[in-house]
Amino acid sequence: MVDDHQVLLDGIAALLAGVAGMRVVGTAHNGQEAIAALRATPTDVVLMDIRMPVMDGLEATAAIKEEFPQVRVIAMSMHGEGRLVEAMLARGANGYLLKNCGGAELLEAIRAVHEGRTWLSREVTEELVQVIRAPQERLRPEPLEEITRRERDVLRLIVAERTTAEIATELGITVNTVESHRRQLLQKLGARNSAGLVRMALEMGLLEPGSEQR
Repeated sequence: MVDDHQVLLDGIAALLAGVAGMRVVGTAHNGQEAIAALRATPTDVVLMDIRMPVMDGLEATAAIKEEFPQVRVIAMSMHGEGRLVEAMLARGANGYLLKNCGGAELLEAIRAVHEGRTWLSREVTEELVQVIRAPQERLRPEPLEEITRRERDVLRLIVAERTTAEIATELGITVNTVESHRRQLLQKLGARNSAGLVRMALEMGLLEPGSEQR
């Protein structure tokens, strides 16, 4: 099990402790620790968080599938956006669960991927259907490639709960320009409001050091 929140690891471990035929062979708090653990201990299924420090679930899943192709990986996330699901599946994940799933679904997913099947939460499947129905969206550049440095500055201040006027003052631009940047961010990230922008920024790591594209 790989997650940077110990309480979640403890909770899942407690759930699996009483299940016949299943055993937790190790835990890790990031992708690097997970790979080291796999090198030391034979493992059938990995429960993989996505947003983690040091090495996230995307990079870790790709590395695991390259070095341990027999290991099955189930992504676990608070978010099931189609683009994120696609990214994990493209890197070799065998399943995708939302962290608000019940214990019964978790156990069913583990058994399914262990048997060689793919498991997706119902909500995740619906998200993928929407992506498939909008193929033109798949042709657009990735948001990380689209967002300009100035838009990142605006996004950073939105996350910091600055008002439009405060953002304009701090960046030395007009209120209208701030609103223009906000509209562009909403469109590029597929968010509906500022709360959605904050969630997407954190989920995609847009504000982390080294994430600037231009």
